[in-house]
Amino acid sequence: MHRLRVILTLMIGLLVCTPQAPASADMTGKPAPDFALRSLDGKNRRLSEMRGEVVMINFWATWCGPCREEMPLLDRIYQQYQPVGFQVLGVNVDEAGGRAAEMAKTLGVSFPVLFDDDKSVSKLYDIGSMPMTVLIARDGTVRYLHKGYQPGVERDYLDQIRLLLKD
Repeated sequence: MHRLRVILTLMIGLLVCTPQAPASADMTGKPAPDFALRSLDGKNRRLSEMRGEVVMINFWATWCGPCREEMPLLDRIYQQYQPVGFQVLGVNVDEAGGRAAEMAKTLGVSFPVLFDDDKSVSKLYDIGSMPMTVLIARDGTVRYLHKGYQPGVERDYLDQIRLLLKD
């Protein structure tokens, strides 16, 4: 029974992590919903306090293999562009933050990791697949939305971030 439960959990994780997951409501061109969440360093982070910077919000979970693959790439982008007004917020959607904190430390991510234990922010952003990445312009408007992860998407991220940083 335990083995069946593990297999089903893995299969569901693979289905949810695929980029072909159904699209949620398109937020592009609309103001990004504001939120405040506790971060790995114990501080609360509020999205609206980052107005004036380009912000990437990456929703992820510990059970999502593509999330694990993508996080180090996002960290490299963060380290490269953070000095010129770019922020990454990694929003973990696991019910308990312990495994997420451990995974973030193991992967060595330097961007803020936030905990959405009650899924309130995930609901605001209508998360339908993992990972989901939202790029927000300096004026607080959602400009790009990426569902799922496939190798090579980081080129799209870089092109879009550079465009937003020029605005």
